[in-house]
Amino acid sequence: MMLLKDILYKVSINAVAGNTVAFVNDIHFDSRKVSLDDVFVAIPGTVVDGHDYITKAVESGAIAVICEKLPAQLVNGITYVEVENAHKALAIMASNFYKNPSENLKLVGVTGTNGKTTVTTLLYNLFKKAGYKVGLLSTVKVMVGAKEYPATHTTPDSLTINKYLKLMNDEGVEFCFMEVSSHGIHQQRTAGLHFAGGVFTNLSHDHLDYHKTFAEYRDTKKVFFDELPKSAFALVNVDDKNGSVMIQNTKAKKVSYALKSYADYKAQILENQFTGLLLKVNDNEVWSRLIGSFNAYNLLAVYAVADLFELGTIETLQYLSELESVGGRFQYFISEEKITAIVDYAHTPDALKNVLETINTIRTGNENLITVVGCGGDRDKTKRPVMANIASTLSTKAIFTSDNPRTEDPKKIIEEMEAGVEPQNYNKTISIEDRKQAIKTACQFATSNDIILIAGKGHETYQEVNGVKNDFDDLKVVKELLINVKK
Repeated sequence: MMLLKDILYKVSINAVAGNTVAFVNDIHFDSRKVSLDDVFVAIPGTVVDGHDYITKAVESGAIAVICEKLPAQLVNGITYVEVENAHKALAIMASNFYKNPSENLKLVGVTGTNGKTTVTTLLYNLFKKAGYKVGLLSTVKVMVGAKEYPATHTTPDSLTINKYLKLMNDEGVEFCFMEVSSHGIHQQRTAGLHFAGGVFTNLSHDHLDYHKTFAEYRDTKKVFFDELPKSAFALVNVDDKNGSVMIQNTKAKKVSYALKSYADYKAQILENQFTGLLLKVNDNEVWSRLIGSFNAYNLLAVYAVADLFELGTIETLQYLSELESVGGRFQYFISEEKITAIVDYAHTPDALKNVLETINTIRTGNENLITVVGCGGDRDKTKRPVMANIASTLSTKAIFTSDNPRTEDPKKIIEEMEAGVEPQNYNKTISIEDRKQAIKTACQFATSNDIILIAGKGHETYQEVNGVKNDFDDLKVVKELLINVKK
């Protein structure tokens, strides 16, 4: 139990009707979860407006309502608080309710189009190897010390974030590494959190279904760095032109990393093979099991964060060399017939281009590169023809198929992809709506030493069709098919 006035500390309030000196049991923004003496926060959403459920929440026992617009009829005995921004109010209230857990550990947020999951997971694993108690909030999973919880969003809602951070406090966690999505920033889910550092990986075409323009997408990411405290660091990739934009107005310590530009942390790729990377990081050589130039950036960001937290250089390099790839990120295996199958989460044009260029850099050119790729439904449609063009240009054969069609017709999604294929690449592409059949066809095409890339879903173990998540694991499927098809 906690006093409402204490939960509202630092919230921007326009008006109050009722008594804020009342004990609160819990906070909810879903009216279905409200029970006696809870606070209901009415969140205006794109599909559902929480203000429409204020009456239901009060009937369920809510003692207070936080909203952006007071209802026409106020119920006696209920406290109504009108706020500037309900999303931000919820985030600040969540921090207060859980006793501001982010202040009791070193929280680092990682944002960017690609690399968030890899960087946060590698940081979690490196600091764990260094002997620290560590937390992780990622797209793939949530880790509180050694205990794993399932992840539901790239950046969870603010109540969930603070709940996990409080669990981390209870477990004595010292560092937490967290993915920060543009949706999470825009919806104020990270408001009220105290960050010790922020990392910017890169920015490319994604989420334009939500942000409408690239400038809006970029500026949303920038807000995260604008709000970092003076005590934090802002580590940015300056090989990406948006890196310098991110830190224009930050109060945090500005730090840079790059492979091609002048930066505080520099890396050079000495060797790039399917077995790993040999890197020169700030004049020190280190071998990594990870593959590709995009992972050179990820590893350099991890090294920089470790150094900023004053982990020893020799120890950090040793831990870097021991790190393994993250599930669904350039995860590969080689069949008995010497066919290499690679599964990667690449679901943006830039990520797909990076993976294909990495494979083409490593391969001799005598092998065929067969790419299976789709695009998600109910998401940014403008990237569909772009991704198809990249796949058909950089592959020997491109098979267009379903990703997570969600509520869209998968055939229409594929048709929008096909529109991006240039005439000289028509004969290199085929379309197969059924994803398993598409992967099976790739396996049938492949011969010894060929490479199959299955892009888009990576770590996901399901395929979402019309609101139903059906079991589907790209890596598991291609392993089984390569064994059975090639018998």
